[in-house]
Amino acid sequence: MWAFQGHQIVQSPGKHSDQVSSDDSLSPSRNTLSRRPSFGEVENAHDHGTQFKHHSWPTSDSASTLTADTASHHIAQEEKDSEAAVPSRPKPARFWSDRLKTTRQTVFRKYAVTLLVLCIFVLGVLSIYWGALFRIKDNLHNATIAVVDFDGRVSPYKNTEAIVGPFVADAVRRAAGLPRALGYKFHQPAEYDNDPAAVRRAVHHDDIWGAIIINANATALLRAPGACQLIYNQARDVEAENQYIIPTLLSLASSITTSFGGLWTELVLTNTSLSASTYANSPQALSPGIDFTVIDIRPFDPPVAIPAVSIGLIYLIIIAFFSFSFFMPIHGLFLNPTQPTPHPPIKFTHLICWRYFATIVAYFFLSLAYSLVSLAFQIPFSNQPADGTTRFPTDASVSNANLIALGLPLEIAAMLLPNQQPWTSLFLIFWVITNVSTGFYALELAPSFYRWGYGWPLRQIVFGSRSLLFGTRQELGLNFGVLFAWVVVASLIWVPSCFILRRRMMKQKAGGAGGGGSARWHEVKDKFEDILTSAGNGLTRRANNKPKEHSREMSSQDRRAEVATKVRQFRAFREWESQQSRKGVVEAKTDVGH
Repeated sequence: MWAFQGHQIVQSPGKHSDQVSSDDSLSPSRNTLSRRPSFGEVENAHDHGTQFKHHSWPTSDSASTLTADTASHHIAQEEKDSEAAVPSRPKPARFWSDRLKTTRQTVFRKYAVTLLVLCIFVLGVLSIYWGALFRIKDNLHNATIAVVDFDGRVSPYKNTEAIVGPFVADAVRRAAGLPRALGYKFHQPAEYDNDPAAVRRAVHHDDIWGAIIINANATALLRAPGACQLIYNQARDVEAENQYIIPTLLSLASSITTSFGGLWTELVLTNTSLSASTYANSPQALSPGIDFTVIDIRPFDPPVAIPAVSIGLIYLIIIAFFSFSFFMPIHGLFLNPTQPTPHPPIKFTHLICWRYFATIVAYFFLSLAYSLVSLAFQIPFSNQPADGTTRFPTDASVSNANLIALGLPLEIAAMLLPNQQPWTSLFLIFWVITNVSTGFYALELAPSFYRWGYGWPLRQIVFGSRSLLFGTRQELGLNFGVLFAWVVVASLIWVPSCFILRRRMMKQKAGGAGGGGSARWHEVKDKFEDILTSAGNGLTRRANNKPKEHSREMSSQDRRAEVATKVRQFRAFREWESQQSRKGVVEAKTDVGH
């Protein structure tokens, strides 16, 4: 007779003891039934990636007997299961094969959804950039051009009959009535204390986009180059000034100069106080003409400064975006207990403090490097009006505050958006487009929808850098204030975003250890239950096929004891499985910090 004791099938005294030697056992190498692993062995195997594939059915104190046929049956069944566990490589199929029908439908559906999302993103986000310039010509009336006539209104020319002033004013009124004209506004000299220099200051302070000044002696002297003045500020917005303001003003000046000759000739010919010989000796008096003195109070120069206030700032956003990917693996070393050397995981709150401090320091040096590029290419930081000191430290400070204000939202997006890629890339495009649309172009000429752009971070460094490089209107207090507001709000959101990222990592770890690990435990459980079923079937066949002289009826008490033992061992197995699942969750928490 064969008795199952512990993990061996041993021979018990009986008539059939000559069939197998008493010291023979079913070797585990032949996929025989082996003992159930202890919790310690399972734990060690889990740590080393081992999967238990063969476990015994529950045993009782009173050994259950098996025939050699039953053992052979289990050996054959285990070998069959082992062969079936190694799948054969499927033969490649054609694209339109029926075997790929379900997969093909899934691919088509996901492809269509992804394409639809990208198309909606392009239509929605890129429209922000196009829209900034969509109705700029229809909004040129928002570009105020002051027309100030000093002709004959300021001493000592008050007694002079003004001719040039009224003529230029009438020409400007006709131009203002044309479609898509600039916003010409007629101002009295008294509004500027009868001082043409005050008009220039208004242009410099961005109160007006430009000015047309008719000098006080325009009629009295009729000096061609000094009759009128055209004032503008190119550095305020080089794109708008070069494309819309300056060409329009120069065209108007040319029209006025050309048409004034006919008016003057008519006036001279009607003046009978002068003889024909006088005109013969001074022919220029018949057509002296007038001209405009063009004054650009803040030219956009040198050209190498263009990247510092335009395209170069886009690269600053991209640098801020990729710095997150560069530094995250370095910060992750605190969470890896084996690299670079074995160490305990860092407390999560301390990790947050370190990450924030390291990010701010990294932004400081990156912005300093950005400003040093401008300095290396000799961009002037002491342009007019010169104050005797360099403005490089201030420009570096503005760049640093701007990089923090631009970079922290990108890090928040990287932590909050699901699956990170590719959604973070889409957010980068959105962030670049919204900042470029509101920072590089004149919002006064854009649709009213873009009024939110006055508070966007990139606009602050654009105008701050213009004031430092070209001497335009300074609003550094406002620029720094807006940037610091962005930094404060982003910092308040950044901290809970770290906890959200941590919770997501814990779930992923639990899904990896608990998901993959749970699958292994369920595999063991299913195998255990299969062995129980096979053992029960084997016992039934043994009882049916056993010769009567060796048959012995099990008492009801023995059957109840065997069932109770099986139930206890199965419950122990379930407890073991639960401990392994909890162990995976604990390891996940340890991996992401405390």
